Parts: sequence; structure tokens; C-alpha cells
Amino acid sequence: MRHGFGGFSSDTVGKVYDSKIFKRLIGYLKPYKKYLAVSFVLLLFISAFEISFPYLTKIGIDRYIVLRFHEINPTEDREAQTILRKYQDAIYRLDGKEFLDESKLKKWDREYLKKKKVLSEERYLLLNPNKYPNRAEVRSIIHKYEPLFIKGQKYWAISYSNLRKIPARDVKILRQKDINGVKIVALIFLVILLLNLIFTFSQVYILQYMSQLVMYDLRMDIMRHIFKLPVDFFSKNPVGRIVTRATNDVAAINEMFNSVLIYLFKDFLLIAGILIVMFKMNVRLTLVSLTLAPLIVIVTYFFRVKVREAYRDVRAKIARINAYLQESISGIRIIKLFVQEVRMFEGFKKINHDLYLANIRQLIVFAVFRPLIDIFNSLGIAIILWYGGGQLIRSAISFGALVAFLTYIEKLFKPIMDLAEKYNILQSAMAASERIFKLLDEKPEPKIGTIKARLKGHIEFDDVWFAYEDENWVLKGVSFEVKPGQTVAIVGPTGSGKSTIINLILRFYYNQKGMIRVDGRDVREYDLESYRSNFALVLQDVFLFSGSLDKNVRLWNTEIPDEKVIEALTMIGTDRIVKRLKERYEVGERGANLSMGERQIIAFARALAFDPAILILDEATSSVDSETEAVIQRATEKLLSGRTSIVIAHRLSTIKKADKIIVIYKGKIIETGKHEELMKKKGFYYHLYRLQFGMEEIPTK
Repeated sequence: MRHGFGGFSSDTVGKVYDSKIFKRLIGYLKPYKKYLAVSFVLLLFISAFEISFPYLTKIGIDRYIVLRFHEINPTEDREAQTILRKYQDAIYRLDGKEFLDESKLKKWDREYLKKKKVLSEERYLLLNPNKYPNRAEVRSIIHKYEPLFIKGQKYWAISYSNLRKIPARDVKILRQKDINGVKIVALIFLVILLLNLIFTFSQVYILQYMSQLVMYDLRMDIMRHIFKLPVDFFSKNPVGRIVTRATNDVAAINEMFNSVLIYLFKDFLLIAGILIVMFKMNVRLTLVSLTLAPLIVIVTYFFRVKVREAYRDVRAKIARINAYLQESISGIRIIKLFVQEVRMFEGFKKINHDLYLANIRQLIVFAVFRPLIDIFNSLGIAIILWYGGGQLIRSAISFGALVAFLTYIEKLFKPIMDLAEKYNILQSAMAASERIFKLLDEKPEPKIGTIKARLKGHIEFDDVWFAYEDENWVLKGVSFEVKPGQTVAIVGPTGSGKSTIINLILRFYYNQKGMIRVDGRDVREYDLESYRSNFALVLQDVFLFSGSLDKNVRLWNTEIPDEKVIEALTMIGTDRIVKRLKERYEVGERGANLSMGERQIIAFARALAFDPAILILDEATSSVDSETEAVIQRATEKLLSGRTSIVIAHRLSTIKKADKIIVIYKGKIIETGKHEELMKKKGFYYHLYRLQFGMEEIPTK
């Protein structure tokens, strides 16, 4: 077998954005494009709602809170006179004075009239008592403070300075229409807020639901593909790394779908919408507000570079600490046996310190970036207050617009502040996607052959050569025959090729030269699943799944009834095992709560329950005690009866009754025969037997 691990790396950090990977990832969204479309539509509304909140504030301030009317001062300026003629419908005449509704003016006209001092600095409240529901009360207040008012035919006007001389209760009555307007704006604000809540909940729910469906499909594809991969793949890649593909990496992609993918679109919508509204309100103030944009772009670029380096370093250190932890915990018995706890702890301490330093470096990058963006945000507000305040004094901008600008600039900086987190999530997801697709691109086990049949068990090796790598031949011209019903033992020193022969018979690998035939046909002609269903393999290191004992015997095969499971355990096992079965005994991870002998008994019972045509025992009794071995030996005789069996054994005493013994050395068959025949030859098998039993001379009978 090959040693060492290759394959895909667990800590690779590829491009932040790879169009091929992203396109392939988006392919998982296609079955759920309706959900994605609905989520996008809801996002449009949510973005519109968020943009509307500051604008509603502007409307409330400019139309209902701030007084809108100015007295028109006489002017000889022809341009000003031309402007005033355009707004005759907005001009009201009272007691020889003219008042203009500022809200009706266009921005440039308002600024020009203010510059030429055509509009008074003082603001006025104009009211028509006849349009009030409580007109009598309004008239009473006007007559009560008549000297403070300017009288007209229908309208009455009062300046802001005189309005402050009136008690608050009376002012509230005079400004009832404005108060009602503020209430309407607040109601609209509340309705939009509720709609935003409903739409946001729906959008998040739909996005999360879609994301979970995508993750479900992705995990299913990963697991489906893992089951299709050849054994060779698992000999090159550690289990922890493969498991990470279906857990951590899928979770990283899920986070991208939930936190980045669609919300990047929302950020662009918000930025575009906010800029459009800001430019519409005041071009100059918007341009001045964006003076910090080049600095933000430069800082963001350097942040992207630095955080990428820091992220890569952290991921590499995490991979190292995970590998060290896995090795330390797996080898804890050896560490304790050789009293290496202190040295192993010191090794961990160094790796942990390196991870700590890498995290600190990453923390510094974020600690510099976020405060810088906060500073830019504050500078943006200061610029708006400075320049916008000047424009407000010149009436180039309304007070409500200035307030809206302050809110919009904060909303404009928020996506930039979120960039750091989203960048990390995107980078992690792209790296995870690259690793997942690299796994999915691994070539599956070839599904060659179509013949489905119950095998008789006639196995032939005809000049078989095999190498795991290049031409480092493990088997060299191996030829032998196993007839139906025969029990053939294969013996030889470690590394001679015994397990490789089993791997070739089970089609875990395919030979490069020669021919392997079963029942007269090339093994490649058989359907793979049908072919393997004819075999049962009992290994030295028995693998048991966590769960009930009966499931470990039948391996979730519902076609094997409980009676057959009990029969198999009764035939091979002990009363204790059968009792545990009836009590629905739960097996721990890898059978940790069972003895080696008990695990071996369950493995034999599993083989018996599946009733294979060909049975393979690979060092099946080498790790059990003599008493358990005797139990298994008696059961094995029943199990081998009528079946083709191949036995690999180090304990030569267990194979004396084999129909044929094949001795293999350095990939070549050097002796073949029964036990007695090989002992008489006094060849390699004879010397192996003598060494194993420590006898100078061994009787042949």
C-alpha cells in the first residue's frame, strides 16, 4: 500500500473571487431560482424603504416643522423679477406685503433670490382660519394677539419671532395643520417601518430556506461522491480532511450565501440609491461629501491586501494546530507510555503561540481599518455640517435636506465598514468551494462490467503483476487457482503482497499485467456492486459503527431479519454477546466498549449473516486470546463449509486444515501445497513454522 498523504489541501487559500468556481457554485442555486428571484425583489423593496426614511424626515422638517414663507423685499434686479413671475401661484399678498412659499422654489432660484436678499431672513406662518375645523378658536387666538399678525383678505401672517411670543398651547392650535402633516409623515414612516420588518423577515427566511436547500444538495453530492471514490483515494487522504469538506467547508459556503452573496447586491443598491437621492437634493454638497472617496478606496485596497495575507497565515496555523491535536489525542496511549506529556505540551505551546501571533496580526489589521473608516465617517459628517451649514445659511439647501444628508452619509459608510467581515467570509467560502470541487472532481471508482451473477467461487490468478506506484511491483507474475469450495491460505512475511492479493480480488485496485478470473470470466466483466455482494471480508482490525449491536451485524440491511442475526451470533458468539443483542446493546464509537475478541465475533457473525459465496479472512484471529480463538475456530469451520475461502494468517497453526497453502515472498509465489507437503519440503514455510514455534525440529505428522 502507498503511504503518506496527498490529494487536496485543507488550508489552501485561493483567489478571493474565481469566476469558474463561482459559476459552478451558482449552479446549485438554479433549482431554487424562484426563491432567489423573490429574495431579490424583496431586497429591492427593503433597499427602497431604507433610502426613503431620511427623505421622509426631510419632508417632515421642510414642509411641516420649519416655517416655509418669506416676505419678498422690493428689488430692481431683472433676473429676480423674472424668477418671481414664475412663481405667482406661490405668492400671497397681505396688507401690501408679499409672501413667497419657499418650498415651491427650485433650488437655484431659491439660492439666487436669497443671494440678492429678495427673500427676508425672517420666516413666516401663513394661515387661513376658514380652512381650520376649529376656525372659531383660531380666530379667537388671532384677535387676541392681533398686533403680532399681518392681516390679509383671507390669510393672516405671523413671523417666527412673534410666534414665539404666543403661549405654546395657542401655537399648537395655530399650527394644527403642520402638526397633522407631521403625524401623517410619522404614520407613513411607521407603515414603511412595519413593511420593512415584514419584507426583511420574509427575505431572510426565504434566503435561509434556499441556502439550507443548497447546502443539503451540496452535502448529498459530497457524500454520494465519497461513496463512489476508490479505496486508493482514502489511502492518500486523512479522514479528518475529507470530513471537513462536508462540514466546515459547506458551513463556510452557507455563511457566504446568507451574509455576502445577496447582501453585496443590497449594498450596491443602497449606495447607488443614496447617491442618486443626494445628487438630486444637492449636487455640490454631494460632490463635497465624496471628497473622501479616493482615500477610502486607497485604505480599502491596502486593507484587502493585508487582511488576505493575515487570513492565509491564520488558516495555515489553524491547520497545523488541528493536525497536532489530532495526532496527540490519537496517540495519547503512546505519549503516556513513554512519558512524553511535557515535550508534547511544549510542542503544542509553540504552535499555539504561533496561532496567537497570527491572530494578533489579523486583529491589528482590523483594528486599524475600522477606526479609519469611523474617522472618515466623522469627517464626512463634519464636511456636511461645514459646507451644508453654509449652504443652509444661503438658502441653497433646506434644513430638512441637511438632516437627510447627515443620515445618508452614515448609511453610505456602513457597507464600507461591513466590507471587512464580508471580505473574510467571501475569501473563506471561495477557498472552501475550491476544496469541495476538487474533491468532487476526483475520479470515481470505474463502473466497468455489466454481468450480475451469484458466484461459484472459482478464482484464478494468471501471471498477475501489480504496482501501487509506477513500476514498483508489489506482485510479480503471481499465478494460482482456488477451486469452488476450497479453503486456500496465503502466508508470508509482512510486505510480501498478501493483502494486495485480497485488494485485487475485491477489485479495490486493478492489476496492470496478467489476468484475474472468477468463474472463468475476467473480473472486469462483472457489475461491481453485484460482484462484491458475493464476498465477505473479516479483517484483523474490525470496524464497528456506533449504534445498536444488531445494526452492526446486518449493516442496516433490512433484508436480513432479526432471526438470522440472532442465529449468526448464536452460532459464532457467546451467551454474553447474544444477551447483549437481545438487550439492544449500544456499541460505542469504533466498538470502544467491546473487547477485541467480542469485536471479532461480531465481524464473523456479520459475514455469516450475509451468506457470502466467497469468504476472505485477513489475519482475523491474530489479535484475540486463545479462548476466543478456539470459539472462532469452531465457528469458522461451519462458516467455511461449502464456501470458497481465502485465509491470510500469521498464526500458522490456524491453517493446518487448509486445502492449499500459498507461500508468497517479495511479491512472488515460492511454495504451494498442503501443510504436510510443505513441511516435508523443509523450505520457506517449514522455516517460518519452526521460527514461530521456537522448535529446532518439527514433526511432520
